[in-house]
Amino acid sequence: MNYLVISPFYPENFQPFTIELAKKEGVTVLGIGQEPYDQLPEDLRNALTEYFRVENLENLDEVKRAAAFLIYKHGPIDRVESHNEHWLESDAQLREQFNIFGAKPSQLKKTKFKSEMKKYFTKAGVPVAPGQIVKSEKDIAKAVKKIGFPMIAKPDNGVGASGTFKLTKKADLDGFKEAWDGKTAYFFEKFIDTNTLVTYDGLVDSKGNVVFETSLAYVHTPLELLLSKKDNAYFIEKELDPKLVEYGRAVIKAFGMKERFFHIEFFKDGDDYIALEYNNRMAGGFTVEAYNYAHSIDLFRDYANVVTGQEVEERRFPSQYCLVATRRDATDYVHSADEIKERYAAHLKTTKRMPEAFAELQGNDAYLLVTDSKEVLDEMIAFIGETK
Repeated sequence: MNYLVISPFYPENFQPFTIELAKKEGVTVLGIGQEPYDQLPEDLRNALTEYFRVENLENLDEVKRAAAFLIYKHGPIDRVESHNEHWLESDAQLREQFNIFGAKPSQLKKTKFKSEMKKYFTKAGVPVAPGQIVKSEKDIAKAVKKIGFPMIAKPDNGVGASGTFKLTKKADLDGFKEAWDGKTAYFFEKFIDTNTLVTYDGLVDSKGNVVFETSLAYVHTPLELLLSKKDNAYFIEKELDPKLVEYGRAVIKAFGMKERFFHIEFFKDGDDYIALEYNNRMAGGFTVEAYNYAHSIDLFRDYANVVTGQEVEERRFPSQYCLVATRRDATDYVHSADEIKERYAAHLKTTKRMPEAFAELQGNDAYLLVTDSKEVLDEMIAFIGETK
């Protein structure tokens, strides 16, 4: 099997995907990236049979030429993947160009556009908020009449909370019209009055079967983070709500993706859930480490097993909560980094520095801690985030 990794160096915490794949018998791992070969860590260099450096990964023609060269030299590519939101469309284009297994551009439509996601959530029998696509001022008027205030307006094809507006009255709508370029398609939907945003996350095998499932809960929603610059904090749940699992598996079946990670967002509404967004990859940042710490597993190895048609490893230990809490360089906190490390020495797994690309939204330093106790979890959130 020839496995092509797009951007094997960045993000750095995804490098183990390449390293674990290279350990599998019969797997040749090839890479295309922007970084000079000498900049790659030794274990990553050793995992790559060949690395082709391009000037710009954004230049799809250049990437295609690199892939064509690797195919000429090593034979057909069996898989191509970056695991990164930014390169999902490029990955799909490469699969189509070179007839490679996996999601093609036509299949990404349902995971790119929020208006399309709604159709598949409905097909799965999962609750959704009323919504409407907006491409013109006439559509705005229709959306207001159909949905009513309060509403959320977000780009139909967008990532996270970027470009999102909360519309509670006519003045907010006027502000949106002034800011809107009139060309970007937006999706308006009913504002759900809850601050509880949870996910159903996991991995499916080559037949679409869920082989790993978990859930994370946000302390603050992405919209809150965008508007208030609060510290980002979320945690991996110790146990899964059966209703969330039921909804999540129905969504997975409806979307029909194979041999991929998934990250599906839901609003928790009382005892029920409302589907919000399907992401055709795992959650970003250091969430993969949080999954691993919470469940005492190695998802990098699990993924390599899935790609090579093997079973994921047996789950030998009970799950825990895993908290990811970030702090900002510019914020004055009550408790120092040393105090956090001393107080939670038995719980702290690692401290990570957030890449600059994500620091503005998510914070600069990330603390990953585990606990069996919800009470201790809540205490850690409060202690780490307390400001002067």
